[in-house]
Amino acid sequence: MVKGSNVALDVLSEDIGAVVLSLSWRSATGDGDADVSLLLLGGDGKVRGDADFFFYNNPASADGSVQLLGKTPTADGSEDRITLDLSAMSPGVERVVLAASRYGGARFGDLDELRITLADRTGEPLLTFSIDDAGAESAFIFGELYRRGEEWKFRAVGQGYESGLAGLATDFGIDVDDASEEESEASVADTAQAPSDAVLGTPATEPPAALSAQTPATLAAQPTAPKAVGVPVPRRPRTAKKKVVLPKTAGKSLAENDAWRRARLFPVPSLKSDREREMRATSVLLSVMAQVPEYGRRLTAAFGAPAGRMETFTEVSLPHGDTPKRPDGVIRVERAGKLWTALVETKTNGNALKAAQVQDYMDIAARRGYEAVITLSNDVALDGRPPVDVKVDGRRKHKVALWHLSWAEVAHQAQMLIRHEGVGNAAHAWLLLELLHYLQHENSGCHGFQNMGPAWVPVRRGIDEETLCQGDPHAIQVVESWERLVRQVCLRLGGELGQKVLPVQRAKRGTDPHTRRATLADDLCEGGRLRAELRIDGTPGALSVAADLRTGKLRTSIDIPAPEQGYPLTWAKRLIRQLAEAPADLHVETLIEGQSGGPRSTLERLRPEPADILPRDGAQITGFRLSLLKGMGSTRGNSDSGFIRSVDDAVDRFYTGVVAHLERRPARRPQLAESTAG
Repeated sequence: MVKGSNVALDVLSEDIGAVVLSLSWRSATGDGDADVSLLLLGGDGKVRGDADFFFYNNPASADGSVQLLGKTPTADGSEDRITLDLSAMSPGVERVVLAASRYGGARFGDLDELRITLADRTGEPLLTFSIDDAGAESAFIFGELYRRGEEWKFRAVGQGYESGLAGLATDFGIDVDDASEEESEASVADTAQAPSDAVLGTPATEPPAALSAQTPATLAAQPTAPKAVGVPVPRRPRTAKKKVVLPKTAGKSLAENDAWRRARLFPVPSLKSDREREMRATSVLLSVMAQVPEYGRRLTAAFGAPAGRMETFTEVSLPHGDTPKRPDGVIRVERAGKLWTALVETKTNGNALKAAQVQDYMDIAARRGYEAVITLSNDVALDGRPPVDVKVDGRRKHKVALWHLSWAEVAHQAQMLIRHEGVGNAAHAWLLLELLHYLQHENSGCHGFQNMGPAWVPVRRGIDEETLCQGDPHAIQVVESWERLVRQVCLRLGGELGQKVLPVQRAKRGTDPHTRRATLADDLCEGGRLRAELRIDGTPGALSVAADLRTGKLRTSIDIPAPEQGYPLTWAKRLIRQLAEAPADLHVETLIEGQSGGPRSTLERLRPEPADILPRDGAQITGFRLSLLKGMGSTRGNSDSGFIRSVDDAVDRFYTGVVAHLERRPARRPQLAESTAG
C-alpha cells in the first residue's frame, strides 16, 4: 500500500473477524528499539477513557478484542505483534490507531524498513505498508482500522510526531505526564531491586501463605490507594484491580525436616516412558490453560484464537482413512456462537516432531474446518518457521495455520504472569505455580532446548585439529543450535526479570537468515568462536556472550558508555562503587576513541586505585567494558558438564553479579497521568 490509501478488509479475505498486525523495523547497529501502542477512538476521534490506550503496561482489553503480544526477533531486527478481534470490538469504537514511539532522544530516521503488516488469524499476510520518509520524528502512526457501515477498512497513515508519544496521545484525548529525570530514576531504581534480590533459575517452591486465605471476593474488596491528579504512574505499575503474584521469599514450611516433600497437584516422580511424559505434559498444560483464562489467552492469542470460553481435550480420536488418528490434544474457543479449533501434537525430552504425523493432522484439520495445528516440543523455532515442513493443498478453500511452541516459551509465559504481572485470583496463582513446578521437574521432559545436536562433536573436533573448513554444513548446524540456545536464554532470563530480553541480530540490510547464518558459520570455522548479544530492557548496553571453542572459555561482557558530563576520574570512582558487590575477578577495560583497546585490570586491583584504569596520555574515553571469564562445558547436552548448562550459568552469574548493580536507564516512556473526578 502507499501512504494515504485504504482498502476494505473483506476484499482481502473472507475471514477478517480477527486479524494480526505486525509493526517491524530494522537497525544497522542491532540495538534500535521502539514501543508499540494502540488507541481505540470513538466517533469524535478521541479515546473514551484512559483504558482505551494500550501500551507495554496495559497490553490487553477486558473483552479480549485487543492484545499486545510483545516483541519477537526477526532475521535483522524485531517486530511487535497485535491481535484484534474485530467481532468483539465495542460498537462505540469507530477507529483503531496503530502507533509506535522511541525514547531518550532516539528518532525513527535512525531505523530502517519501518513496516506494518496485516494478516488474517492464520498468519497469512493480507497487506503491507512501508514508511520510507522517517526523519526526526520520535513517534509514528503506522496505520488505522476504521468502520464504514458494517465493514472494517484499513488506511495507511505514516504520520510522524517530533513531539513523541506525548504529542501523539494528546491529539487523541490522552493526558501524558513526562516525569522529571529525578522521579524517573527513582522509579526505575525502586522497580529494579527485585531481580537482584533473587537467584536466577531458582523458582519459589512454596505457595504464598496469603494465597490460601484470599478468595476472589476478598481480593476484589481490598481498597486501593487514592491517586492524585498529575502524579505519574510508576514505570511498571499494577492495575487498579488487585492481582496475585508470587512473593519474593517463600513462606515458612510446617514440615518437620527437609526430607518431607510437599504434595503436588501434578506429580512427576513416577513418570517412566516418553509416552507417559507426553500424555501427562499435554494434559497438565491444557487443563491449566482452560482454568486460568489469562494464561490460556496469552498462549493462543498469538495463533489467532479469539477471546472466549476455552475448553481443552486430550487423546481425541479423529477419522483419517482406514486408521483413526489421535492427536495429543484439542483446544476449542467459543466466541459469539463460533468455534475456533486447534489440534495439538506434543513431544517431550529430545524426541523430534515427525513430519508425516503433523501432515496428517494438517489434512484432518483442513477437512474438518479447524483453524490451526499447534506443535509443542523442546525445540525452538527459527525465523517463525515450525520445526517440520508440511505441504499445503492450495486447492482447499479452508486454510489451516501451523504454529509451534517451545516448552521454554510455555514456562516463560507462566513466569511472566505469576512472578510479575499477576493473575485474577489465588486459585489461578496456585495453578500456575504448580504448572511451573511440574515443567521444571527433572522427570517432566519439558526443559526446553537441551542438545546442541549431532554436529557439535565433529565441529569441536575440527576446531581442535584445525581441519574445520569454511562451508562445512556441520558449522551451519551448530550456528542454528547456538541461535536456538540464545533465544531460550532470552526467554528464561526475561521470565525471571519481568523484562523484555531479545537477541540482537546484526546483519547488513536485506540479508536473509540463511546468508547470515552462513557468514556466522564461516566465522566459526575461521576463529572458533560463537557470539551473541542480548538486549535487556533497562540495562545500559547489550550483554555479549562469546564461546571460544579453541580455549574452552565463555566470556560475558557489557559495554557502558561514558557519561556526557564530568571528569574521567569521577567516572572511574563511580563505576567501582557501583561494582562493590561484583566478583573480584571481573575484568574492567577502558574504551578509547580511535583505539582497539585501553587500560585494563581486574576489579580486585582497581578497588583501592580506580585511577589505574584511566589512560596516561589523556586520550578521550568513550566507555568501559566489563567482562567475566568462565570455563565452558564440552558435551553437547545440558548435564553438569554440558555446554548449554555452562552458558546458562555464565549469563546468570554475569547478570546477578555485575549487570544488576549498574545504574539503570532513566525511565524512557511518558507515563499516563491518573485523574479523578473533581
